[in-house]
Amino acid sequence: MNEGEGSSAERRRQRGSGQRSERATMIAVGGGKGGIGKSLLTANLGVCFARSGKRVVLVDADLGGANLHTCLGIDLPAASLSDFVQRRVANLEDVVVDSGIDGLGLISGAQDFLGSANIKYTQKLRTLRQIRRLQADVILLDLGSGTSFNVLDFFLSSHLGIVIIVPEPTSLENSYRFLRSAFYRLLHHRESARPFLEIIEQAMLPNNDKAIRTPHDIIRLVGRMDPERGDRYRAWLSSFRPLLVVNQVRSPEDAELGPAVLLACRKYLGIELDLLGHIDYGDNVWQAVRTRTVLMMQDVESPVTQRIWHVARQIEKRMESLEVAGRERLKL
Repeated sequence: MNEGEGSSAERRRQRGSGQRSERATMIAVGGGKGGIGKSLLTANLGVCFARSGKRVVLVDADLGGANLHTCLGIDLPAASLSDFVQRRVANLEDVVVDSGIDGLGLISGAQDFLGSANIKYTQKLRTLRQIRRLQADVILLDLGSGTSFNVLDFFLSSHLGIVIIVPEPTSLENSYRFLRSAFYRLLHHRESARPFLEIIEQAMLPNNDKAIRTPHDIIRLVGRMDPERGDRYRAWLSSFRPLLVVNQVRSPEDAELGPAVLLACRKYLGIELDLLGHIDYGDNVWQAVRTRTVLMMQDVESPVTQRIWHVARQIEKRMESLEVAGRERLKL
């Protein structure tokens, strides 16, 4: 079976197995580019939620370069996500280790086998199923960089998806590519008719021969072929609403990047983003990494930590909205 595919029967079978209900809120942190602070933000948001009285599990889903344990100042755990993926451990709960912070557990990422970043489709389904059933109130996924199907599927399978950007041209380019790819991947999962699947697969190619460059283009093309289907795609685009955080802000101009990206995504991609806020650049951030200390525990009054607390509170508001409106997410 191709990694990007999966029969409806297989998906139903995977979803139907297991007994435990899914009560945790899954939050994925991505962005398409490495070195933008995803792991640090994930770790410190986890600390915020744990200190607010929630049971939190951090999952290092960067399958090719896991380092979340370093951000928490702990040694690499003996068991990791790769042990579960490779079936050396049957239950993902058995891989959760204590972070040393009350209420905060960690599942370390894959470290020990080649090809871990390209796990098979069935392995991914099994992993997602058990992540959803972890004993926690909040599950934070630290995603890898890029737009591989695995990264996109983890992002889309979460209740909330956060995109991190920094004030650099490469980060902006990668974030636009990530958002566009995530929406196309969403369409690919929800579509079943072969002619339209082929259009979506064409759209995923950077230089496709149908001149599809944005979600608007694919909706326009599909709408000409099947108006009702085009309306359905448009509704899916309207409900696709990732969250945005601007990291490593050094100036007032940098802080204005968030609203500018919101406008650009709305105008050129048709994607509505929800801005959570920005986080300042601070020397205490890299100092915390170098000394293997947790920023939120070390420097509680700094501008950086106060900004992270603000972002955490904004996320909590979205979590409350999920409870009221129902938890809509892609179920693979």
